Amino acid sequence: MNTEQTGTLTNGSRKPPHKRKRGWYAQSAVAFRWLHIYLSMLSFAALMFFAFTGLTLNHPTWFGAGEQTTRDATGELPLNLLNPTVDKLEIAEQLRSQHQLRGRVAEFEVDAYECMLVFKGPGYAADAFVTRESGQYTLSVTSTGMMAIMNDLHKGRDSGVAWSIVIDVSAIFMILVSLSGFGLLFFIKKRRAMGFLVAFLGTILLIAAWLAWVP
Repeated sequence: MNTEQTGTLTNGSRKPPHKRKRGWYAQSAVAFRWLHIYLSMLSFAALMFFAFTGLTLNHPTWFGAGEQTTRDATGELPLNLLNPTVDKLEIAEQLRSQHQLRGRVAEFEVDAYECMLVFKGPGYAADAFVTRESGQYTLSVTSTGMMAIMNDLHKGRDSGVAWSIVIDVSAIFMILVSLSGFGLLFFIKKRRAMGFLVAFLGTILLIAAWLAWVP
């Protein structure tokens, strides 16, 4: 038999073309399966969190997400922090320390008579108004339950740069999990046609729902 036609050498140093192709095919299938499984497991908690809070965001009264509590407080700050210049950092830190405030300082406005600063975090806000002449201030703190905090985390509201990166990474994982699952269909002959048909049908249904029901 002609070895050039079969793609093999008599010493066995080269595999037949069909075997090489089959080896690449099998390795690719294993790679996609590996990616899909372990990407899914790595991002499992994030996927469940954003899926669940996506549902509760659509129903804001579920699980007491609409409940909130408010507390008020008053006090006095040293005048040297307010006049002749306003020490924004020290004012914020003293208020944070005295009243166990959390979140970041989202706003800090100063005029000739008063300072106004706002602390914000997921499901949390604290507004302080400080009179520059006397140093006296009023404080109002509004906080919500865990469900409302989770909803704010889903939206990235007042959650900081680090959490924003977490949201981006989670979104990338969701894309990769979906693509690896889609790619895996190419290596499952018995399910390939039906899988692609279902994916196409799901896309059409999504577009139809958007066109039919979104004002």
